[in-house]
Amino acid sequence: MMATRRMTVSQALVEFLAHQWTVDGDHRERTIPGMFGIFGHGNVAGIGQALAQLDADGSRAMPYLQARNEQAMVHQSVGFARMRRRRATYASAASVGPGATNMLTGAALATTNRLPALLLPSDTFATRVADPVLQQLEQPWDIGLTVNDAFRPLSRFFDRVQRPEQLYSIALSAMRVLLDPAETGAVTIALPEDVQAEALDVPEEFLGDREWHIRRPLPERGALERALAAIRSAERPFIVAGGGVLYSSAEDALRSLVEATGIPVGTTQAGGGALAWDHPQYVGGVGATGSTAGNRLAAEADVVIGIGTRYSDFTTASRTAFQNPDVRFVNINVAAFDAYKHGTSSPVIADAREALTALAAGLGRFHVAPGYAERIDREKTEWDATVDAALAPSGRDLPGQSEIIGAVQAATDPVDVVVQAAGSLPGDLHKLWRVRDPLGYHVEYAYSTMGYEIPGGLGAKRAFDAAGDDRDVVVMIGDGSYLMMHSELVTAVAEGIKIVVVLIQNHGFASIGHLSETVGSDRFGTQYRALDPEKGNFQGEQRLPIDLAMNARSYGLDVVEIAPGPDVTVRLGEAVAAAKRSDRSTVIHIESDPLLYGPDGEGWWDVPVAEESTLESTRRARAEYERQRTAQRPLLGGNDR
Repeated sequence: MMATRRMTVSQALVEFLAHQWTVDGDHRERTIPGMFGIFGHGNVAGIGQALAQLDADGSRAMPYLQARNEQAMVHQSVGFARMRRRRATYASAASVGPGATNMLTGAALATTNRLPALLLPSDTFATRVADPVLQQLEQPWDIGLTVNDAFRPLSRFFDRVQRPEQLYSIALSAMRVLLDPAETGAVTIALPEDVQAEALDVPEEFLGDREWHIRRPLPERGALERALAAIRSAERPFIVAGGGVLYSSAEDALRSLVEATGIPVGTTQAGGGALAWDHPQYVGGVGATGSTAGNRLAAEADVVIGIGTRYSDFTTASRTAFQNPDVRFVNINVAAFDAYKHGTSSPVIADAREALTALAAGLGRFHVAPGYAERIDREKTEWDATVDAALAPSGRDLPGQSEIIGAVQAATDPVDVVVQAAGSLPGDLHKLWRVRDPLGYHVEYAYSTMGYEIPGGLGAKRAFDAAGDDRDVVVMIGDGSYLMMHSELVTAVAEGIKIVVVLIQNHGFASIGHLSETVGSDRFGTQYRALDPEKGNFQGEQRLPIDLAMNARSYGLDVVEIAPGPDVTVRLGEAVAAAKRSDRSTVIHIESDPLLYGPDGEGWWDVPVAEESTLESTRRARAEYERQRTAQRPLLGGNDR
């Protein structure tokens, strides 16, 4: 007779999650090392009670972690998962209604970035005995619809535990998707508040340790041979390295391949760190925020080898980056959806590390021609000099963002991690931050979520602390993003988690202000200004009397304010160095000049401009837009030639 234990659905789920293990080769770790939770009437008697019960027995089987915002719980989970190379993540439990829907942005971010996050939003009564309950959405055309159905298009897996007996199949299916390299993203299990507290006889087998082995599929022989033939025929091959290189721990295999063949490498935002910045074959970022070296070589490439990239519009410069009329694509990706992009006839559906190892063996003595090698070196040398100049102190009282980046980088160690997500910083960091460690660069640029930076940085630091790694996490954030979700600084204080936050004050949305100019809208609505009562807009000169340094100080953090002056970047570097020596979180506040831009990398991004306008600035912008759009190609490579 099967041994069982009488438990509630919540108790069974929490204990189940505490016994899940990820195995990747010789590496084994807890898949769900803890659970974030914000409690309300929808989950306080369910998930909340289950966590309290585990805490009371002293087992620490599923540590409870506080957060100040449900969206931020998911962001912390994603930051953690990124640094664990997708082998582990946190669960996030929210109450019914607004608590649940607060996680929607986090779900979209996780799925877009292909990073695992387990979401446990509470749901309204499955029995409907008290409908409509507090915070319940009612739709007369579908009574069974709840706000949690909004998670369906944002999740890689979604199900609702309508009856206690459904828990077993749902929990196992959720774990399968969470740890599948090709399928992972937001995994959502909706939990009706009444079902959470219902009891059932749970088999001991369900509650025991279970291992989930990461799939590392090998390339099929035919696909590999076609890829090898395409690369051998190339005169100007070019590699686009994406996040998949890092998630499969393929950076050593990539380095071995390019050292043997001389093929240059450009990285996506997610691929930053796939190759060290000073490696001879690394030519910087590629695409809209890429380097001149990366973009010039990409434009002429006859064979583009995409490794673990989903080819976003920033990577392809809105399909203007690859201009060779005969370009072909060899796409290596564990997900067939991404491997087949751009009409390729050479998809390789495989793990990045396994595929790179096989390519290196199959290419034998293949090497790029001396003339191409000289071109790579020349473009890299030119771009490195451009970056040197951009990072150097200017002596201005208000520094540009580029020299702020230079001062921060100079004060950090090679293994330190920079975290960023939105605004003008992702573009400048992609061009200028010299990544020295495979995990040293985390810019969330698939969903580019304002407010991600601080919780994402906390998640990254949690990952390193759990591994006994004392490297520092440096969050760089503009004032616009800071105002979106600064409340998670309280979490840093409450748990003694140390991060270094460099808060760049530019009094508005610097990147959108610049973009507004390029589309002819003249920075309308992009600056933080007091409302002009006569004109009814925010276009005046009166800045808001907001003191963000005081705000950070009120949370109990150490705060350093860098006053404007000709030695401002020197003092910034000293402040970062001091913050690194401290064992507490520090916020460093610095004013910048938002009109000083980083170097142009010769990339383009398609943002449509109004076709008709009474504004002369918009008409000029439309003419430039039409000119740039002529370089777009609807399909690239493979069958479109």
